[in-house]
Amino acid sequence: MVPRGIMFMLGATVMFAGSTALSKWQVDTYSFAEVLLFRSAVSLIVCALLIMPRTGITVFYTKHIGQHFGRSVTQTVAQSCILIALSLMPIAGAMAINFSAPLFATLFAAFWLRESIGLARGLALVVGFCGVLLVVSPGADSFTVGALFAVANAVLYGSVTAAVRGMSNTESAETLTIYQMGFMTLFFALATPFFGFTLPNNPTDLIAMIVIGIFNGFGQYWWTRALSMAPPSAVGPFYYFSLVWAIALGYIFWGDVPTLSLLAGSGIVVASGLMLLWRESGKKPKIA
Repeated sequence: MVPRGIMFMLGATVMFAGSTALSKWQVDTYSFAEVLLFRSAVSLIVCALLIMPRTGITVFYTKHIGQHFGRSVTQTVAQSCILIALSLMPIAGAMAINFSAPLFATLFAAFWLRESIGLARGLALVVGFCGVLLVVSPGADSFTVGALFAVANAVLYGSVTAAVRGMSNTESAETLTIYQMGFMTLFFALATPFFGFTLPNNPTDLIAMIVIGIFNGFGQYWWTRALSMAPPSAVGPFYYFSLVWAIALGYIFWGDVPTLSLLAGSGIVVASGLMLLWRESGKKPKIA
């Protein structure tokens, strides 16, 4: 099952990278709320079609609707921040900062779930934050502002991750996914009138908006399937391939050449994330 889990995870990274790149393209013309509304709504349809044939309406059964609501509020703000960041900075930089979310998740877990940090996890946190500082190194004003939104996304996403870890004791991955997409679709539908809604100017934009949601929906489902098929220590490291695709897409479509500080900072963030992953799974890294 591990090879299949790895394939699902790699497929998820391709879907997420494609959805992110298309979102960055569309947010230049449409409001971030509108882009995220299309993405959430289409993703909800895709996830429902993939999940409900196996679960039926039991996927909606929960005794913790308030927790789903609160988690989705945070996730809505987090996704708004990352899309604003993408409109202001290179895609690779935003993705690199986003990978610091596990560091913040560890901190939130220590406060909310009373998990001890320990020396190894504490070292990983310090090293990881140094990597974030390298990625957010002072530059153009737009890059600095974009980086702040990216960091805000990482902090919020880290809190969501910690919340999910607590909710996973009673909620299935399918239930968590369906409620997340459902509530986010509702929230962005309510937010769009305030941030602007414009009918897609041409068929190309409409198709792009739909594809964003399709990619994100499959990415969410495949990511969940990967984690259900194999231990996180086996499939988790492959999630970082998202950064490779982001760097490639940024160079191909926007001519973004990765700087030395971006590459170095990204490497440090990824290494610290892997250290936390291995620590969480109780395994040590193996030399290939």
